[in-house]
Formats: sequence, structure tokens, C-alpha cells
Amino acid sequence: MADFTLEQDLEFALALAEKVDKLTLARYGANDLVVESKPDMTPVSDADRGAEQLILAELAEHRPDDSVLGEEFGVHGSGSRRWVIDPIDGTKNFVRRVPVWATLIALLVDDEPVLGVISAPALSRRWHAATGLGAHVSEPAADGGQSTRQISVSSVADLSDSSLAYASLSGWKDAGKLDGFLDLLDAAWRTRGYGDFYSYALLAEGSVDAAFEPELELYDMAALVPVVREAGGRFTSVAGEEGCHGGNALATNGKLHEAILPYLNR
Repeated sequence: MADFTLEQDLEFALALAEKVDKLTLARYGANDLVVESKPDMTPVSDADRGAEQLILAELAEHRPDDSVLGEEFGVHGSGSRRWVIDPIDGTKNFVRRVPVWATLIALLVDDEPVLGVISAPALSRRWHAATGLGAHVSEPAADGGQSTRQISVSSVADLSDSSLAYASLSGWKDAGKLDGFLDLLDAAWRTRGYGDFYSYALLAEGSVDAAFEPELELYDMAALVPVVREAGGRFTSVAGEEGCHGGNALATNGKLHEAILPYLNR
């Protein structure tokens, strides 16, 4: 088995994101985009499948000993190094030509997320992080190119001063937690339903102070964890379990975490 440093893995993941962005952008807004419903009644497009197939091919060539979990094609291999992929997070936005969607690429070692890339080409932004290497965002520069800067969470410590991001009301209702969720929104300074990856990227940048969702899969969360943690934040389940294996998420700047948890567990 080949040994790769985390820096090498991050460089590979960023190069992979660059290739995937070209494919997804070419299909974004295409008149011949094919959209189907999966068994869970969520949409999937030919862009989702094509992006994941591209990633699988690149991993098979450059990381053949690693295992993979992808949203569209499931599990490949059984190695302790596992790439977790969501080819298009925000497919409903993608198919309706809303630019808030991203490819999520994560590397887990012994089930611990150590690397995450969130690439949102329609927004011209890409967030990335790896354990011990900090969290960064690449974004348009004044000269027309791209610039990269390190990011960090906010220092807001009082819930009444906080800006909170969420996905929807219906998920909290279905989970039987709507009352606590609404009380939490009432306790905050500002709330917005940014949704999907974007809430967590904004958290890592310090633009919002917490983000939470009642039901998520591993591929929805794995890439977000290193970005949030390396920016100085905390990522747990709604029950307070650290990491991305709890089936839902609460991510904060760390200072607000213990104040928010009780609201989401009523």
C-alpha cells in the first residue's frame, strides 16, 4: 500500500475537484439535463452520476488501495482509508438553476474525517481543510483571478447575538423537535435558511455562528467536518456525538454549542 502525506492527499483532492467542476458546470443549466427520481423520491441528474463516475475513475487510478463511499454508487473496497463523496450536494438547487450546490470530497482514516473539500463552482468558491493544515477558501480576486485565504469561525458567545443557519422547518417537525427548533430561532439575533453545505461553509468563515440539520447521511457531512474543525469550530450530532456519524448535525463556533444543544433535544 502506497503511503501518502495529508498534504499530498489534499493536493490530489483539490485537483480532483477542479476536474469535477468542469463537468458539473458544463451540465448546469443544460437544456438536455436528464433528471430522475431515486427510490427515496429525491432527484438525481446525469451530472450527479457523471461526477461520481469521474471521481471513482480518478481514485481507482491514483488511490487504488483506498475504499470509497459515494451517494450514487455506494461502497467500493474496504480499506481503512475511505473517500466519501457527494457528487452534487444541493441537487434540487442544481436542477432548478439555483447556484448554491457543491461537490463534497472527504477522506476518512479509521472513520475519522481528516480532509474535506467543498467545491461550489457556480459560486466561484472552494473551501478546503485537512487536519493540522487549517481551513481555507478560494474565491474571486480583484484582479479577476482566484485568491486563497485562511478562514476562522466567529467569536460570538451569546445566543442573543448569534446568526443561525438551517435547512428547513419540515425536517424538524418530522423529527418531533419543531418546538425546540422554533424556540432556538426566537432566541437568536438573526436566522436564515441557507441550507445544505453553504450553512457550514459560512459558519467556517465566521459569517454565521451555528448551522444544524435534523437528518443527514455520512456523505452530506464528512467533507464539512474538517473545514469546520480547522476553522476553530465544533461539529457534532444533535445529541452531542462528536463527528459525522450521528445521522444529523449541529456545527457551531464552539462558544455556542452547549447553549444550543438543549433546544434541539426537547
